[in-house]
Amino acid sequence: MEITHETILEVNTSYLKSNLDYLKSKLAANTKVIAVVKAYAYGHGDIVLSKKLESLGVHALWVADFEEGSRLRESGINIPIIIANPGTKSVQKIIANKLDIVIYNFKLLKLYGELNTEINIHIKFNTGMNRYGFNPDEIELLAETLKKYPKLKLQSICSHLAATDNPEKDDFTKEQFTNFENICTSFFTLLGHKVDRHILNTNGVLRFANKEYEMVRLGIGLYGVSDDKNLQQISTLKSVISQVRSIKKGEGVGYESSFTANKDMKVGIIPFGYADGLNRKLSEKNGTVLVNNISSPILGKISMDSCTIDLSNTGVKTGDEVIIFGKENTVLSIAKKLETIPYEIFSTLNRRIKRVYSS
Repeated sequence: MEITHETILEVNTSYLKSNLDYLKSKLAANTKVIAVVKAYAYGHGDIVLSKKLESLGVHALWVADFEEGSRLRESGINIPIIIANPGTKSVQKIIANKLDIVIYNFKLLKLYGELNTEINIHIKFNTGMNRYGFNPDEIELLAETLKKYPKLKLQSICSHLAATDNPEKDDFTKEQFTNFENICTSFFTLLGHKVDRHILNTNGVLRFANKEYEMVRLGIGLYGVSDDKNLQQISTLKSVISQVRSIKKGEGVGYESSFTANKDMKVGIIPFGYADGLNRKLSEKNGTVLVNNISSPILGKISMDSCTIDLSNTGVKTGDEVIIFGKENTVLSIAKKLETIPYEIFSTLNRRIKRVYSS
């Protein structure tokens, strides 16, 4: 395939497979994997990666809303697609595309139950994150209400862990596990039968695999972002040097001339800016890119569609390739520099960036 775009996100699906295999090696053989592909598969391209994950045997896909789910179903995905936040205005689209939904309050339960239509549902409980989910003191009413709606087909119950990546919060995480265990016991007793359970995310699998239950939800680990060296980042973000120029000592670069050269130097312009997902906090030499394996700092303020880098002593010319992130300049390292999380960096990548897939 001829690549005509100057900025591309290269996605290696063989790394996706190896990451999935590694995470599954931490689990029992019959544990079901729900792959999280919300937010355009964390910026990587939802349809291609979802089809790959389906071919790799994951049990279901997890997305944020009905639009994401409908897009995947209409692309030919056949496995269950679970909508984390179905809302109240997308009922017909959810039914038409045979999407599973997460129920987390009585308003949603009543709305979908009174449709008298078969829908696969998943019940979410709040175990301490205090975001979505039924509280423990609502279990009895929840079980009674569910029995009124036999066409709602309960597939699983779940909760969300808040701090599995922070060992200093392990006591809180263990409290969440205890809360979930107590909820499961009470709920199944009232319901009269058991269903699958899931609470572990990627860091939960890596650090608390003994709490896996029948299902796990894998997100960022599939994309290879972790301190665990067995996981490989599946994507490399590349662009090019679109212009090289020489500037003299005392001349400025970019808006407000916020960078002033302290010597004669050579700079390069990259057609990639904050509208593409390059965080402006990487301005002023806080961020770097790789050009011909040389680390080159970003000079001045990042613009909407471009940024400027230092090319002094590099011999780089117009058209040379630039690595914005990849194996050497990882998303995890950039996130730490920005005091943010890799999810934010991936999810802000503009869709105008061409995604190119290899295996």
